[in-house]
Amino acid sequence: MNKTIRRASVFCLLMVLALLVRATWVQAYEARALADDEHNRRNVIAQYAQPLGDIIVAGSPVTGSKETRSVDDLRYKRSYTQGELYAAVTGYSSQAYGATQLEGIYSDVLDGTDDRLKNPADLLTGEQTSPGDVVTTIDPDVQKAAFEALGDDRGAAVAIDPETGRILGMVSSPSYDPSDISGTSDGDAWQKLLDDTDKPLVNRALRQPLPPGSTFKLVVAAAALENGLYSSVDEATDSPDPYTLPHTTTVLSNENPSAPCENATLRTALQYSCNNVFAKVAADLGQDRLKAMADAFGFDTEKLDVPVRASQSVYPSGMDEAQTALTGIGQFEVTATPLQMAMVSSALANGGELASPHMVSKVTDSDGSTLQEYSDDDTERVVKASTAEQLRSAMVTVVEKGTGSNARIDGAEVGGKTGTAQNGVDNSNTPYAWFTSYAKDDSTGKQVAVAVVVEDSGAARSEVSGNGLAAPIAQKMMKAALKS
Repeated sequence: MNKTIRRASVFCLLMVLALLVRATWVQAYEARALADDEHNRRNVIAQYAQPLGDIIVAGSPVTGSKETRSVDDLRYKRSYTQGELYAAVTGYSSQAYGATQLEGIYSDVLDGTDDRLKNPADLLTGEQTSPGDVVTTIDPDVQKAAFEALGDDRGAAVAIDPETGRILGMVSSPSYDPSDISGTSDGDAWQKLLDDTDKPLVNRALRQPLPPGSTFKLVVAAAALENGLYSSVDEATDSPDPYTLPHTTTVLSNENPSAPCENATLRTALQYSCNNVFAKVAADLGQDRLKAMADAFGFDTEKLDVPVRASQSVYPSGMDEAQTALTGIGQFEVTATPLQMAMVSSALANGGELASPHMVSKVTDSDGSTLQEYSDDDTERVVKASTAEQLRSAMVTVVEKGTGSNARIDGAEVGGKTGTAQNGVDNSNTPYAWFTSYAKDDSTGKQVAVAVVVEDSGAARSEVSGNGLAAPIAQKMMKAALKS
């Protein structure tokens, strides 16, 4: 063999060896990564080759699968029952745009690829198994009450069972029908949702923190009692009216100039929503103690999963005294989601213990056997039982004699707190209307905690108030929960 042929043979041998090494590497080490790659068309084909599992509300599926005549090998697409009603719970599953919320979190269960669904033979053969289901905690009556009460208003609402943490209702408005974007040829519908300035794809209940306004005064009152600044909600405070923010010439006014806010008790200050009292209390407590109290209720939690992750509600740091005083009325840089403000009322309704909020009770296989279950017993004490009792009493005063009268329910104990939060520079935009509350039926023992925010109802600026816009929505949700 001459030299040239020998060199060519060696080169070819090396090339073959390199190819074998590469093939072995791909099959042994990169197979899973390639199989899971989002650009792998086979995954999408497999995902929609059979009907998906369902998301269940009160024993009935609110999702389904529709057989298509697709030309691109995608046999089934996701369908939704009352899609707009449950969009904030389910999210969407789209052949073109992926999946969000429960559809995204449990995609492996719903499409049958979760290893927990497979028997040993399936694991060896790689065969796709029957999909599982996701069972929610949502009460359809509460969900419908919230959806209908919000109507065309831009806003959100959340209802929680204080004892268990089960989310009974969660609505974001405006909503959308996930069925409209579940296929591969829904580009116009998708673009319309993206272009909509009201952002219907945003889950406002979980993902849009806003200034909570005077609803945050419940947290400030809790801090005042827990830190011994005042021993009772009926003890007079040291609160001049008008109140000048510390080290400034800025005078903080009250919405109702004739309200008895000078040196008012915490009960009276909640009843009339006295800004001077809670700004002074916040300044006296200082930001560290206020932050500790807010964080105990759930503010500043980076990973609040229900199991969909909620955006962080924030109590700020690094403030001066004047800024700290403003946080006492839920302004400056305090932000909260409706879920967070529902958690505040829930903890107070539950004797000072916060049950971990969740909207999934269990995940099952196709036979109904439980793969994963969410506990109703995961609780953490936020305030003493005596503090919670006093604040519930003061919240009842707000509803019975104060600014929350539209939340009353005959035959039930109802407590709440209104809020009207500034929006924009110098409050140049329409204010946000808030209401957070709880209701309890002593005859049945049923109870519920609710938070509602109305970002924009189209009402005149002078008509925007927590009692006028948000409390009636909360009242309908609470009535539905107590009757269910």
